[in-house]
Amino acid sequence: MSKKKIAIIIAVVILVAALVAAVIFLLPKAEPNVEGTLEEIMTKVYADIPEDERPMMLMNTEVNEENVEYFLGTTEVEFESALASEPAIGSIAHSVVLVRVKDGANVEAIEEKIEKSINPRKWVCVGVEEDDVIVESEGNLIALIMIEDEKTRDRIEEAFDKLK
Repeated sequence: MSKKKIAIIIAVVILVAALVAAVIFLLPKAEPNVEGTLEEIMTKVYADIPEDERPMMLMNTEVNEENVEYFLGTTEVEFESALASEPAIGSIAHSVVLVRVKDGANVEAIEEKIEKSINPRKWVCVGVEEDDVIVESEGNLIALIMIEDEKTRDRIEEAFDKLK
């Protein structure tokens, strides 16, 4: 083989390697998943809110096929597990729902479906404004936050944002 052909082959190999490296660098990076059970994560989300500032009789409920529409507004969301935190008293507009979706799921599409489907007045007598409905994610974990009290809502959102 001539020196010219060898130089061309080397140049092509370097060009292909550089192209592959550029594509890998430019691909969106997946966010790391939040570790822990949903109960543990819910505890972390509320950790900075003193008991006396939380709604009375706050309790966690596993989201399943029987109650998913109440907590997420739709039955058309596939998820691995979900946990809702709401007061046992229905006259308080306070709901935090953690949804763990399967790895590789289209998290943005699921967030959008929940946001479009949820009823911010699901409690009938009380509710939150549509602008106060928060749906965001960290890795494969989605949080739906609907809380009437702005201070508590902001603190829950900040705590969720800090999860990694």
